[in-house]
Amino acid sequence: MSGDHDQPGRSELVDRYLGEVSSRLEALAADARDGALDPAIALMVRAIDAGGVVQAFGTGHSEAFAMEIAGRAGGLVPTNKIALRDLVLHGGRGVELLGGSGLERDDSLVEELFDLSPVGRDDVFMIASNSGVNGSIVGLALLAQARGHQVIAVTSLEHTSQVEPKHPSGRRLCDVADVVLDNRAPFGDATVQLSGGVAVGAVSSLTAAFLAQLLTIGVVQQLADRGAKPPVYLSANIPEGDEHNRKLEDLYRDKIRREA
Repeated sequence: MSGDHDQPGRSELVDRYLGEVSSRLEALAADARDGALDPAIALMVRAIDAGGVVQAFGTGHSEAFAMEIAGRAGGLVPTNKIALRDLVLHGGRGVELLGGSGLERDDSLVEELFDLSPVGRDDVFMIASNSGVNGSIVGLALLAQARGHQVIAVTSLEHTSQVEPKHPSGRRLCDVADVVLDNRAPFGDATVQLSGGVAVGAVSSLTAAFLAQLLTIGVVQQLADRGAKPPVYLSANIPEGDEHNRKLEDLYRDKIRREA
């Protein structure tokens, strides 16, 4: 009986969260239809046309966005994911560096991170951060621009406008980027209020993933419309997927990393 009594409450919460997610995905789809994503797509296409790649970076849960951009089935091959752990994997830093959340707030290591990454002259940077204020995020965006790259930001405009920047410049990611995409997440990210003031139901990972796929679709469509064969991954779990993917990755040898 207690399960039957609890079920309507759970159903209501599920429906509320579904509504919060669905409404934001609809808003992002409307943005795409209205051309709001076109400037970002144009920068990505320009980089690929020039033989460059899309450098994707995110920290914390925003790394999920970079994973949607770089190295997944149905995604673009000329993409590379930069991660803070690269300082350990490729730079010889001790693993203790990765403990806690302090590293994503530290702007002092972005030059080392940049230099450890396989960045080419024609690459475009795509940097995701829901808050858009942490030191590593803003620092890498500023450094990329200083070295001649354009930057696309994916952030929550509602959230970032209500928090203080943590970078010494006093700037937010949205202040730095050449193109800014709003992931439509609310302040604090969570969308469902429970009793006692508890908020759950974060949405930024879902909306950012949707944005990543919309961008990928837009880039591939432009390439295909010109008669080009877009460099897109097949699932490694279907016949001939590995062979297909290896041939495409060979075209971008030394420009991308694919790691476990």
